[in-house]
Amino acid sequence: MGAPDGSGPIAEEPRRFYDGGIDESAEQEEVRPDPRSDARIELKRVVEGGREYFMMQRRIAYRDRHLGEFLVPRETGTFHTDLTSVPAFLTWLVPKTGDHLPATLLHDGLSHPKDVPEYTSTDGKVVWRAEADRVLRDALADAGTALIRRWLIWSAVAMATMLRGEGTNWPTWLKWRYRLIVGVTGLGILVLGTWATLDLFDVEISWLGGLWWMGNRPWWVELVGGLTAAIVFSVVWSVTWGRFWRAGAVVGVSLAVLLHVTAALLLISAGYQVMERFTKKAPKAARTLACLGLLAALAGFIAVLATS
Repeated sequence: MGAPDGSGPIAEEPRRFYDGGIDESAEQEEVRPDPRSDARIELKRVVEGGREYFMMQRRIAYRDRHLGEFLVPRETGTFHTDLTSVPAFLTWLVPKTGDHLPATLLHDGLSHPKDVPEYTSTDGKVVWRAEADRVLRDALADAGTALIRRWLIWSAVAMATMLRGEGTNWPTWLKWRYRLIVGVTGLGILVLGTWATLDLFDVEISWLGGLWWMGNRPWWVELVGGLTAAIVFSVVWSVTWGRFWRAGAVVGVSLAVLLHVTAALLLISAGYQVMERFTKKAPKAARTLACLGLLAALAGFIAVLATS
């Protein structure tokens, strides 16, 4: 069992998830939760204004180690979810569905509705957003989510909580402190990552100079130096995140190590979105450009063969 603050190791206990039944409504009598039955995820797909989301037709029950039983969503008739909230270009790292889905649906349910930020368990324990994030991390372990993925998910969610401050019951000064810390973290990683990249490719900018941990060394030594520095600096800086220092370390290291991959994926994703909209609005022009592109590729290929 983990420590009271949720920081200790968690042993996987899948039976903590079980069927939550159905909440009472004008059309439906209440179906009580059944701890003897597995959790049932029943979703109804809804598309409105070109936006897709899902409504849970049945509740999920989860028994937390510290706060007792949760039944989510509070109201199936008004609850909706986009499953695991992750940008499309990062779904290779954290998919929309998988072992983690029961836990992410649980977290969405704890955060619903917006005008009632706190959730009360069936045992009468009040759960604010930061505690709901901790519940998510434990539930991810119980759902069988792999260690790295569950820490990535929790860290991203904790960072979002720090940025938004919604449903946290934090004083205003603390909300802005967390926002500032997250902002400085992201800006620092972007600046140092760009600086290190320029140094690696020996791009000289007179007023900028080089990084002392990379210097004028063989490229592979500079690459190792930049990578290890990114990890060390991210972990050291994570102490400024206070109680969320673990999330700070995970977010910092992940962003620093995957900076170039993320930038490339963003560019590819943006390019795809542009082409998708263009082909939708001007299909004839898109077909013409595709044919011209194919002819240009063919001409280039023939030219290369001719020079060999």
